[in-house]
Amino acid sequence: MKIHHSIFAVLGLFVWSCELSAAPSLSDFFGKWPETANPRMVGDKVVSRFLATPHPNFGSPKPPGSITYPEVCTWYGALTFAKASGQAELTKKLVARFEPLFGVESKLIPKPDHVDNTVFGGLPSEIFIQTGDKRSLELGKRFADEQWLPNERMSKALDPPRRAWMELGLSWQTRLWIDDMYMITIAQVQAFRTTGDSQYLDRASREMVRYLKELQEPNGLFYHSPEVPFFWGRGNGWMAAGMTELLRSLPESHPDRPVILEGYRTMMATLKGFQDGDGMWHQLVDDPQSWPETSCTGMFDFALITGVKNGWLAPDVYGPVARKGWLALTAYIDGNGDVREVCVGTNKKNSRDFYLTRPRTTGDMHGQAPLLWCVSALLR
Repeated sequence: MKIHHSIFAVLGLFVWSCELSAAPSLSDFFGKWPETANPRMVGDKVVSRFLATPHPNFGSPKPPGSITYPEVCTWYGALTFAKASGQAELTKKLVARFEPLFGVESKLIPKPDHVDNTVFGGLPSEIFIQTGDKRSLELGKRFADEQWLPNERMSKALDPPRRAWMELGLSWQTRLWIDDMYMITIAQVQAFRTTGDSQYLDRASREMVRYLKELQEPNGLFYHSPEVPFFWGRGNGWMAAGMTELLRSLPESHPDRPVILEGYRTMMATLKGFQDGDGMWHQLVDDPQSWPETSCTGMFDFALITGVKNGWLAPDVYGPVARKGWLALTAYIDGNGDVREVCVGTNKKNSRDFYLTRPRTTGDMHGQAPLLWCVSALLR
């Protein structure tokens, strides 16, 4: 009997070892790429394009009155790429683009009076992370703090609804638009990453839990706003990217983590089903008749790549989805390093045709930014 038990034990060990060897590894999905999809090469090309581009103004030829949120998101992605690829000289070039904001271009620093402006705070925070520049630390921290505790001028202008959000421990900039969950999250999470102060994580997680409760539909997706029942691609992308950035820093022991992780996984499961045969996602996520759109594809793929690499998602299930998305997205990069088929900035409207007929652009930083987030996620 002892011999029989030994044989069965050996056989069991052999089967278990075969199963392990057959299990897919991350290198199966993210290890080898065709030249056009090589993350380092793509990142170099897109960041070079960014450095050569003046401050954009939502497609207008006029210079902007202040740095816009799409530029902030692209700049942040460029910096994280420089760090992930170990390019100290590239970091210096990206920081040099910022330096005038401490002097002759200081008027271009936006006022932290709205989520689209306050997201700026995440940018100097990243500069501090990579350079130790104390000016950048204080600037990023100020933006994060004023998102919760407005300065005296802004405080006087607060209306009752905003004061009500503050009484619930939320940001006075709360408005229950899905875009907010990247704009608020990155300012707060970056402040945590620079200071180690958990209050910033608590703010971001409390806000995220509220948005999930109020806005996430049973299928895991999000309407553009409660009164606009359309699953707009980039709007959902902001939510996906915001949850991803938060989960990257939120400790396993944090009481809000299970709710946020469940919301994230529910969303990813539904997105998997709506990826088209080429690997893209569409302007309206659940509408295959709408056009393949690159900014939402980049945001969704950033969330998927990060989830697979961090063990939040099953690699064998989601690894192929993430790989297919990246290969599809890189096919939309032109010779200049510009991403095609980007939906322009879009307000909400209760009309399917409104979303289907939105203009499409090339090189818009709404599309450049998530491409760089993907590159950073692939190289981390």
